[in-house]
Amino acid sequence: MELRQDSLGFLLTDVSRLMRRAFQQRLEGSSLTLAQARALVYVSRHEGVRQVDLAEMLEVQPITLARLIDQLTDAGLVERRPDPNDRRAYRVFLTPAAAPHLAAIEQVAAVIRTVALHDLDKQQAATLLLALNKMRDNLASR
Repeated sequence: MELRQDSLGFLLTDVSRLMRRAFQQRLEGSSLTLAQARALVYVSRHEGVRQVDLAEMLEVQPITLARLIDQLTDAGLVERRPDPNDRRAYRVFLTPAAAPHLAAIEQVAAVIRTVALHDLDKQQAATLLLALNKMRDNLASR
């Protein structure tokens, strides 16, 4: 029986799942859930993002995101501000209290990145990241 090579999609899905699992395990004991950590990172990358746009980026329903933002607001990590262009919408901003949480998230991410890229030299790792960025750009533009 011939063993088939993993398809690109399956391989990417497995790597993503395993990285999320490792991240969640290393986050244990933190006051943040994985979903909250993801939302916080996205807010840090897109400061002032509208909630509806953030929900789309995170691929969650707006009501799910509203609950996440409620939790992060209650923890003092983000704040909602009215959108000056749309009185029905809110924009999400970090508070200064988010900084240590973002630093901890980055620290966990760095450990996982090191494990994931183990046995790849710098050139291989750079080529992999370049290729993944190009793939994302190709798919996002269609």
